[in-house]
Amino acid sequence: MLQGIAVSDGIALGRVLLLRAQALVFDEARSADPGPEAERFTKAVGAFCDNTMSRMRHLQQLPVRAEDSKILETHIGIAGDPELNSRVRELIESGLCAEAALSRVCDMYIAAFSDSHDELTRLRAEDIRDVRNAIIHLLLGVEDDSIREAPKGSILVAEELSPSVMADLDTERIVGLVLEKGGPASHAGIMARTMGLPAVCGVRGAADKLSQGDFVIVDGSRGAVISSPGEKVVAEYRRKREVQLEERRCMEDFRDRRTLSADGIEYPLYCNISMPCAAGGAIEAGGEGIGLFRTEYLFMNRSSPPGEDEQAAAYSQAIDGAGGRQVVIRTLDVGGDKSVPCLGVRQEENPFLGLRGVRWCLQNQDIFLTQLRALLRAAAGRSLHILLPMISALSELRACRRLIEKAREQLTNEGKPCAGSLPVGVMIETPAAAVIADQLSREAAFMSIGTNDLVGYIMACDRGNPAVGSLYDPFHPAVLRVLKHIIRCGSASGAPVCVCGETAADPRLTPLYMSYGVTSLSLPAGAIPRVRKTVSLWTKAEADSLSEAVGRLDTAKEVREALDGAARV
Repeated sequence: MLQGIAVSDGIALGRVLLLRAQALVFDEARSADPGPEAERFTKAVGAFCDNTMSRMRHLQQLPVRAEDSKILETHIGIAGDPELNSRVRELIESGLCAEAALSRVCDMYIAAFSDSHDELTRLRAEDIRDVRNAIIHLLLGVEDDSIREAPKGSILVAEELSPSVMADLDTERIVGLVLEKGGPASHAGIMARTMGLPAVCGVRGAADKLSQGDFVIVDGSRGAVISSPGEKVVAEYRRKREVQLEERRCMEDFRDRRTLSADGIEYPLYCNISMPCAAGGAIEAGGEGIGLFRTEYLFMNRSSPPGEDEQAAAYSQAIDGAGGRQVVIRTLDVGGDKSVPCLGVRQEENPFLGLRGVRWCLQNQDIFLTQLRALLRAAAGRSLHILLPMISALSELRACRRLIEKAREQLTNEGKPCAGSLPVGVMIETPAAAVIADQLSREAAFMSIGTNDLVGYIMACDRGNPAVGSLYDPFHPAVLRVLKHIIRCGSASGAPVCVCGETAADPRLTPLYMSYGVTSLSLPAGAIPRVRKTVSLWTKAEADSLSEAVGRLDTAKEVREALDGAARV
């Protein structure tokens, strides 16, 4: 048995299809005239962008996979980056062929980004590597049709897979993934989950230890790959897979329902999105609205920030896509693990404790005001909620409100239609905000708990650091006590409280949130049916009983075991 990292749940049984990286061999020297070589490079970039755009349009038509197209959009931005292209052409002028020039420039960026301490910047190195390889394949005329022609029931084994390859996967043919590199946050891991494709990453030497045509089992829940299993093991896993598939089929019954507990209490389930075109797909996938639109992605992969008109159009598109349902748009959240070069955000010694979120916006009010004006314009005559990230004090909420009023006055004086007033909420993701949740809940229209950051801040650990990553645990009693406190503060003040971090998608925690008094949850579209079904299986009284029992436990291990044991399917 090979052990790796559990990345995408599910069980797959099939035969190994090895995908080995093709050697990209070329002569660095070119002919004496740089003109044709530069033209060859330009054509390859154009072909790459056309191919990638075609894949994006395809993904945007699929409700659950619309978010995956954002990754491909990033690649188009990299391929068209003026600075990168200028440097490549300079090297071509100096005597290199297009392949060598592109490799040298990209390798420089990859080296710089790979050394970064933040996860998103390291992912950018992965993006640049993918773009480099894809364009060089086009320059060399190299094409690999082995995946498109894969036999049905294949388990794809590779060192890593680029987003463009993932976008082309036919899940009728490829039923599971085993990758030597990557993890839950890698592009391949993210896309595998949205595709419902069982996947295990970080399996060292998988391509050497597994042979073409080997029969293997991929257990995406345990991060295990079982090679040449015996009949009893195969029979056991076939039974497990049938149970999982039947459970998924049953889940479909919950896609378009209201989210009601067993005793009739409603807990709306909203969706998280990162691009405006994903709003419609989120609703189609069963979301009851948009609980978190991360606007920073509009600012990424471009040489200058989007203007007011472009932003207003994007926010309007999201509101239209939601079809009159609630839409919560988070204002620009840069810093921390979000690198946005067009804004000139400077590198900091410790970015998670530095100038990020609202802190950055309040120090860069020209950018912030442009966004606020765009939001007010998009919300004219329509429903929109504004969410402020990284709040640590009441003074920050009040300062943001003053800027919103300033933006409204400007638009009114200019005769531009805009919203008269909008509900303004706060993200609870710092320990300070959690402690003063009672005060914030009296002044904010609503609160959203960003558990991804909040857990890290409470536990004082970086989940991307292997040395302390195990401390990042949403089941820790300290985390649960803080969550309970925040939600109870909201209930006491009458302010709605939504949980919008990764933990919102974990059905084991759902009854605890019900007991604490959460108003709603916001999660990835693919997790909606499972969480909706979980809500339907619990009454408030039963959830309270479980919460009381869990509250007496001392360790995260005990909490996890208790919630696993109480799970209902």
